[in-house]
Amino acid sequence: MLEAILLSLAGLVGLALGGELLVRGAVGIAQKLGVSTLFTGLVIVGFATSMPEMVASVQASLAGSPEIAWGNIVGSNLANTLLILGISALVAPIVLVGMGRRDAVVALGCTLLLWALALAGIGARWVGAVLLALIVVYIVWRYKHPGAAALEDGTDDGPQSGIISTLLFLVGLGILVAGGDALVTGAISLATIFAVPETVIGLTVVAVGTSLPELAASIAAALRGKSGLAIGNVVGSNIYNILLIGGATMTIAPVALPSELAGIQMALLTGSAVLLLMLLWFAKSIGRALGAVLFVAFLGNVVLVFSDTPDPVDEEMGLERPADT
Repeated sequence: MLEAILLSLAGLVGLALGGELLVRGAVGIAQKLGVSTLFTGLVIVGFATSMPEMVASVQASLAGSPEIAWGNIVGSNLANTLLILGISALVAPIVLVGMGRRDAVVALGCTLLLWALALAGIGARWVGAVLLALIVVYIVWRYKHPGAAALEDGTDDGPQSGIISTLLFLVGLGILVAGGDALVTGAISLATIFAVPETVIGLTVVAVGTSLPELAASIAAALRGKSGLAIGNVVGSNIYNILLIGGATMTIAPVALPSELAGIQMALLTGSAVLLLMLLWFAKSIGRALGAVLFVAFLGNVVLVFSDTPDPVDEEMGLERPADT
């Protein structure tokens, strides 16, 4: 058990460090390209901070544990909207005026598509190919139609050479791969030791671990007053998680989403996507009070996930947990 815990911790550290380097490199590259902070958050940072989820999910699929991969995708999106936005708003209120409205619609559409796949029990490589094609369409569309937020200047964080940015990006990616492998190996071992379903491990331990780069990037953006970067990072990452990571997972392991995700977790994920859409369209900011509510909601879901886990002793005896009264 000690080895599994150490592997998981080493993986989390690797993901955090690799994600930080990857984000720094990605932002530097974006600055050289002269694109807006919102576009940087949606496409560049959103992609970069989704790499831990990508690495962990792909390696979980290759290891024959797609339940961890899909749990990671759903759990990471919940963590993005509830945990990361919540903590970021607690650190510094996030201005929302004119930010990422169209992208929130795309994110909600992706969430509904994922729920439909879960309910239909579809698992096929062609589905993965469609998801991957959709992320390409989204990137091209977003680049050609940057919106009014393109006027926002996000290049005041100091110069950084293109070579250094590229090196940071590549080194960060390498550390992410190593960290993802360690985390997945440790997570599978912990799930076996504690007789916890792999989907639950994916929804919690792996999801929070792979979301650390998003958390670091969004807090840093909030402190610097870069609301476009903070919002774009979260919304963009949610889109990437479903289309890019889900597509890669379905292509490598063409099996249906775990049945545990088709119910309450997908309902909560859709609800969080609707909430984010409503905030971006109608609210002026996410203040500390709302940030606290989002954070508590995330903690409540973690408790819910573990409370719904069958007791291993009862499961072995074929008993069902008595209904709550």
